[in-house]
Amino acid sequence: MELEQDSEIKLAKNGNHEAFINLIKPLELQMYSIAKAILRHDEDCADAMQEAILKAYKSLPSLRQPSFFKTWLFRILINECNTIIRRRSSMIPLLNLDEAQYDAPNPEVRIDLREAVYRLKEVSRTIIILHYFRDLPLRQIAEMLDLNEGAVKTRLHRARVTLSEWLTNHKEGEVNV
Repeated sequence: MELEQDSEIKLAKNGNHEAFINLIKPLELQMYSIAKAILRHDEDCADAMQEAILKAYKSLPSLRQPSFFKTWLFRILINECNTIIRRRSSMIPLLNLDEAQYDAPNPEVRIDLREAVYRLKEVSRTIIILHYFRDLPLRQIAEMLDLNEGAVKTRLHRARVTLSEWLTNHKEGEVNV
């Protein structure tokens, strides 16, 4: 299987479009699953996947280790998802009361765990989503984010502490999981 993938990667690096499609096709469902966990909106998922695939195709010659193709592709996808989130957060909504209620902690506000996760900083949010929502092992997350496993563990711990504090401050509200 890995030898077959290596030969497909060689062909794709040499401009064979069919070989590139053969590499991407079996990973589309996993890509969508990761994008959906990070972005939540189907339109954003489609945009992130499309951009990630295009960037992967254009930068395929820079892939040094064919055995890391999947991790490399997922890292590109995660970066695209985070770009979309940054772009979305820099836009000023005209009036969106549903999201405005999460801007400032308030004991009267009902907190949804997913909403709390999406309030985390980019890397922490990504680690929480990949580990708890996608059940990826810390080692694989470290590879995807180009961090060492210890850094991922530390960020995961800090994110859990932050979430715990936010949720504790909302003890009168209801928490959905």
